[in-house]
Amino acid sequence: MAVADSPVPDLASRATACAERLRATDRVLLASHIDADGLTSAAVASTALARAGVDHEVVFEKQLDDAAIEGIAATGYDTVLFTDFGSGQLDAIAEHEAAGQFTPVIADHHQPADADTELHLNPLLEGINGASELSGAGASYVLARALEGPDGDNRDLAALAVIGAVGDMQDSDGELVGANAAIVRDGVDAGVIETRTDLDLYGRQTRPLPKLLEYASDVTIPGISNDEAGAISFLADLDVDAKRDGEWRRWVDLDAGERQTLASGLMRRAVASGVPADRIEALVGTSYTLVDEERGTELRDVSEFSTLLNATARYDRADVGLAVCLGDRGDALAEARRLLRTHRRNLSEGLQWVKNEGVVHEANIQWFDAGSRIRETIVGIVAGMAVGSPAVDRSKPVIAFAEESAEELKVSSRGSHALVRRGLDLSAVMHEASRAVGGDGGGHDVAAGATIPIGERDAFLAAADRLVGEQLS
Repeated sequence: MAVADSPVPDLASRATACAERLRATDRVLLASHIDADGLTSAAVASTALARAGVDHEVVFEKQLDDAAIEGIAATGYDTVLFTDFGSGQLDAIAEHEAAGQFTPVIADHHQPADADTELHLNPLLEGINGASELSGAGASYVLARALEGPDGDNRDLAALAVIGAVGDMQDSDGELVGANAAIVRDGVDAGVIETRTDLDLYGRQTRPLPKLLEYASDVTIPGISNDEAGAISFLADLDVDAKRDGEWRRWVDLDAGERQTLASGLMRRAVASGVPADRIEALVGTSYTLVDEERGTELRDVSEFSTLLNATARYDRADVGLAVCLGDRGDALAEARRLLRTHRRNLSEGLQWVKNEGVVHEANIQWFDAGSRIRETIVGIVAGMAVGSPAVDRSKPVIAFAEESAEELKVSSRGSHALVRRGLDLSAVMHEASRAVGGDGGGHDVAAGATIPIGERDAFLAAADRLVGEQLS
């Protein structure tokens, strides 16, 4: 692929080398992570491999630890494509490569380990921010474009890449930027994505208007946020027909004039309530709509689609999430929606538990230990939700623990982009603090995770608190 044809020219040569290896092999094992970014990464790569005529099998791993890599090596595949993980585990992967067990091809965006391999597609290697400018699905998309043949291009896969980026919270400042923005343009050009400036609240396609406003926790507006009666009263005072035929309408049901009226009223209320100007600005952002999906469903809006995916693989049903990504709108979608109901209930109960129990404050961090009360695959999501709620102090990163097994604790950490701008790098904190106690970890500057021995929590916290203090001093 010519550099000019790549959505991310700086990665074109790496993508081409990876694509050439994949085309030259008879069979590929595709291994990916279980979150929304990992599922969409796998779907993008699997579709591109199928279109290129490359036989492959897809497997998912909750975490790419030594045991998982050994299991992958034991499958006997000569070539293994890792998507949305692999870079941070290159030291272990490189040992298997050196032993001649398999050739790794990596399309990832996490902080690389010290080791390296020839076929390594990662934005960080070219000075592109992997936490805010290109997701795992975005890296897979760059690879997919390099895999294109003469019969057509893969620009339609930009839709999945955008779902992955938003699911990875890379639009936290209101829109996708950098390399992600180039992928959005591909999707618009391919006719699969529409963008527009819109009210930046979750649930625009599916939530009734009162719930849309009540549950909007990123920007707290007194008398509306977390206040059902207040949200209903606010709507009643607007010149908007919030109900039709006795049923609450949704944001997607409003015409342009009604949306403008509601958004303006929300802004006025925020100003009158003393909400800071920068938080008011956060009420507006760029929406990404998947035009081929049914209007008013979870699949039409990329944020809601990513939540649907998180409800599958995080509950051991990666097969369901992958099938939905690949176009199954029958049994797989029905099962995903059932899992989504469970996921929402678990998130609500988890966040309520954090609010009730509170967090423990150290000098530079705050933390909670959910034990077995919050599923370890979703404790990071709960921690992220807590950051946007009154339950935690936004001036410190939050660290969450949950039992992964009788021997290990899952650690998830979440910060804010304001803290990152001050020097916070949770990837380094998780990596160094976990290694100090016999565990392992990594991720991004604003969100990262680790696994540690179950008896090492306090020692880990002491190391993490010290490291964060040094970064923010």
